[in-house]
Amino acid sequence: MRAAAAGSLARLLDPIVAITTAPGRGAVGIVRASGRDLAPLISALFGRTLAPRTATLLPFTAADGSVLDRGLAIHFPAPHSYTGEDVLELQAHGGPVLLQLLLARCLEAGAGIGLRLAAPGEFTERAFLNDKLDLAQAEAVADLIDASTEAAARSAARSLAGAFSGEVGTLAQRIVELRTLVEATLDFPEEEIDFLEKARARERLAAIVAALDASLARARQGALLRDGLQVVIAGQPNVGKSSLLNALAGAELAIVTPIPGTTRDRIAQTIQIEGVPVHVVDTAGLRDGAHDEVERIGIGRSWQAIEAADAVLFVHDLARRGEPAYEEADAAIAARLPADVLHVFNKADTAAHGPRPAGVVLSARTGAGLETLRRELLRRAGWQAQPEGVFIARTRHLDALRRARAHLDEAQAHAALRDAALDLLAEELRLAHHALAEITGEFSNEDLLGEIFGRFCIGK
Repeated sequence: MRAAAAGSLARLLDPIVAITTAPGRGAVGIVRASGRDLAPLISALFGRTLAPRTATLLPFTAADGSVLDRGLAIHFPAPHSYTGEDVLELQAHGGPVLLQLLLARCLEAGAGIGLRLAAPGEFTERAFLNDKLDLAQAEAVADLIDASTEAAARSAARSLAGAFSGEVGTLAQRIVELRTLVEATLDFPEEEIDFLEKARARERLAAIVAALDASLARARQGALLRDGLQVVIAGQPNVGKSSLLNALAGAELAIVTPIPGTTRDRIAQTIQIEGVPVHVVDTAGLRDGAHDEVERIGIGRSWQAIEAADAVLFVHDLARRGEPAYEEADAAIAARLPADVLHVFNKADTAAHGPRPAGVVLSARTGAGLETLRRELLRRAGWQAQPEGVFIARTRHLDALRRARAHLDEAQAHAALRDAALDLLAEELRLAHHALAEITGEFSNEDLLGEIFGRFCIGK
């Protein structure tokens, strides 16, 4: 069991149980238990032993002997199970009331061994602590469950299979090998002068940096697949913001009328562009002097959404271009928007032909120009069409990779000096290795584990 669990060892020794299938009705529902020794629980439930890893059809009975259901019971003896402990799975019909009855029966039958309800993510936490998964793989379990696009699901599956961990492990091993050479040379001062040349340390360090940069680029793509892009559609009333949302989503999500102020609050929809989740928010039209209190509140929320966005689409009405009052209002809005706003000129199907404005020209009504907008959103997000090489990643992974990169930069700076200080070079390599090891959980703390696994669903 990993050292990070030492502070909560007593809790981790308790046998646990939970319903592992999603809430609601279904054809099949599963109740799962895990613990160091579940033989007493199995005996109390069935009055017999179960053949390892064999589905056995049995009656599931209440304490008074009445039959609750008939289903499959499977015993996975330790260490050959998901958690690395004894695991018992009861597969029954998927009625919510029935599953609650089975759960209560398990808690009753397991009272003698201290069986308790599992906390969120506790099964996967035990899998990590018992070396069945590393931390990046454990996080990928939740990411696979939460994936909102096919590309995100495939990338999470690659991380779960160890693709990300393998890259990180290879990088860490190369750093350790170089660090070992450096530290060994420190014991022989007369060798220090020639060490960097003889060991080709500078070349090896440069190769490690290049490999880390490649991993960081793929991790950025994976983080985009996981978290998606927050896009806000902003602009004056009646420029076609809601029509643009409907066009992007391919559904009539927002009410569209020629009446100013129709959209009073934010309307959000997640779409996907080349597998990347894009969370699009349509906002109330921005204008001064709104007399309706509800509209004023909606405009305030629009500005809040703009501040939190990854990208802002400033929608303009081509048909009203050149009108002094309209242009003045647009200029006032532009003064408050981010500098990198993407200008979108709508109603190209009705506007008179003139000089092409700088931005994306489209028609939300006919769909002309929408593909250009989609490509531009991906370009601004930094997406590169390489889904087969991408693994899912999180913000903490990117932070660890960037810190490792910064330490390698320092290491290269030391190595470049004529009288290189090998002790400082070795220390930067150690810190780079430590940062990478945080990704897989080789070095981690209890607070981090609690934050990660506390976000899992109960039963996983």
